Amino acid sequence: SDIARLKTRPLLRKDFIIDELQIVEAREAGADAILLISEALTKEEIAKLTRYAHSLSLGVLLELHSPDQLGKIDFGLNTLIGVNNRDLVTFSTDLATTEKISGLVPAGVTLVSESGIRTKDDVRRVMNAGAKAVLVGEHFMRQSSPGEALAEMKRWAQ
Repeated sequence: SDIARLKTRPLLRKDFIIDELQIVEAREAGADAILLISEALTKEEIAKLTRYAHSLSLGVLLELHSPDQLGKIDFGLNTLIGVNNRDLVTFSTDLATTEKISGLVPAGVTLVSESGIRTKDDVRRVMNAGAKAVLVGEHFMRQSSPGEALAEMKRWAQ
């Protein structure tokens, strides 16, 4: 795709991936990684889709929204875990979700905090909880200058 040719950073296909065909499409479009959402998949599907993505040299960000999804995860296979702070029922966000889940994942897992991150205090809070990265979208979309907001958030994360 046009974006893949212009990218200077890894490209994530952020979608509801449920089939290997979507992973092939992601690779053909120039993605470097895919998002799998644990609530939408069984334990077996997570493992199968992760292995298939890896066979195509794609990374996998496995997202969960609550601790009850941890039993579906093979942490030897899925080492990049996204904790979405947005409740799937109420759509409210609570950074305590990252704090709760971070202590339940094994060492060696890279934790990404997702949703509800808007301020320097938010970035520091999730980093103090163990997050090594943040996934932010809505905050930047609401800014008059998304590039400046991104530069500011990068400074907060240092």
